[in-house]
Amino acid sequence: MEDEYRGKVFKSGNSAALRLPKAFGLPEGTEVRMVREAPMSFRIEAIDAPKRKIDVSKFAGKAPWLKPLPPEMREFEHSPRPWDDPDWPGWSGGQK
Repeated sequence: MEDEYRGKVFKSGNSAALRLPKAFGLPEGTEVRMVREAPMSFRIEAIDAPKRKIDVSKFAGKAPWLKPLPPEMREFEHSPRPWDDPDWPGWSGGQK
């Protein structure tokens, strides 16, 4: 049985984008392969790929002049913001 879906291509940044219906069962973040079969005919296949992890362990060696901040330099001066003022119309008392 074939499912039919009609959609509309839209611009997303500098790319063309097409939303796929939830009924297709593709979880968010699924990698897909797109194959052009004819000038206006495409096939989309899910790829069974492991989730990528970023390895940051080698980044520290790229900038050896950078050193961790000592504890005494990790404290910052308070810089007042209008939303910290209880008289400000949108004041929420620090609650979100």
